Amino acid sequence: MPRIFAIGDLHLSLSVKNKAMDVFGPGWANHVARLKEGWQDTVGEEDLVLVPGDISWGLRLEEALADLNFIHGLKGTKVLLRGNHDYWWTGYSKVKSVLPPSVKAVQNDALLWNGVIVGGTRGWNTPLSPDFSESKDRKIFEREKLRLGLSLQAMDAKAGRLRVIMLHYPPFNEKGEPTDFADLIRGHGVDHAVYGHLHGRSCLGSFEGDYEGTRYHLVSADHLQFVPRLIAEST
Repeated sequence: MPRIFAIGDLHLSLSVKNKAMDVFGPGWANHVARLKEGWQDTVGEEDLVLVPGDISWGLRLEEALADLNFIHGLKGTKVLLRGNHDYWWTGYSKVKSVLPPSVKAVQNDALLWNGVIVGGTRGWNTPLSPDFSESKDRKIFEREKLRLGLSLQAMDAKAGRLRVIMLHYPPFNEKGEPTDFADLIRGHGVDHAVYGHLHGRSCLGSFEGDYEGTRYHLVSADHLQFVPRLIAEST
């Protein structure tokens, strides 16, 4: 029986120099090897792994290809979502055209895999965040709300046994209060929501658990010690 795992913020840089992640602390030391070992020991070939953003440090698609092929070499079917550092992801159709066979993508839409409906969008800083800027963030925030709505509509149009939404930015603020993104998800029968973006001490106050019928999971790679987290089993 296939299982659904999630792990985000891989921050791979197999073809980009000077992007060693251990500059962010000893917890990132040798993280690519640790990720591969944890993934291969945990995930089965028949499983699904959700990767909600910050996948590659490549600035162009060509620079991300080595990282995408690395992911392809890991077990399972993988579904990618764009994060705020995925500068290489400049066009959805172009990205999908170069993805290796075991790697899929979602962006403001939804896909169906073995009875599992997966949708997603990046999300953004919200007015509930202390660093929210009206001039810099408002336009992107409103656009991402529209995109989440499109993704939820696409999910509603599909029939499946399990419904999972992917976000990169957390749908709750630092106090654990639901943002507009969590409120949009409410009422759409979403079973699980996964998100990343947070690292280190920022993870300590992050919300995980049930909210209005959806179970939320923080799955940043360093938060998970670079081992994909089991989210659900598809029955």
